[in-house]
Amino acid sequence: MAIRRTKSLGTKVTEDEFAQCQARAGTHTLSEWVRATLFHGRPPDPVVQALFAEVVALRAILVHLHFASANGGDPLTADQMQTLIDGADHDRWQMAAERIAAAAARGRA
Repeated sequence: MAIRRTKSLGTKVTEDEFAQCQARAGTHTLSEWVRATLFHGRPPDPVVQALFAEVVALRAILVHLHFASANGGDPLTADQMQTLIDGADHDRWQMAAERIAAAAARGRA
């Protein structure tokens, strides 16, 4: 049995804003699109995601360098440093996605 929706939310928009909403709704009704947007939010900004992934990679590199230095190890060779950078670059998107998902889960809890 379908859930009956009995409450309503509304807002005033300009003609241009209304046209933008209709265009974004695509094949969905405006009501369906508004509901989905309201409850599921907008997609993450790709620039913000890219910057966050770079910060995560930089963090991984710095933590590894600090750990190597704190343990009195020899300075890293160019090859070791490149391996460290390659590993951070390879994992940055997954690590960023995991952190974003964890933050979203904490926000829902």
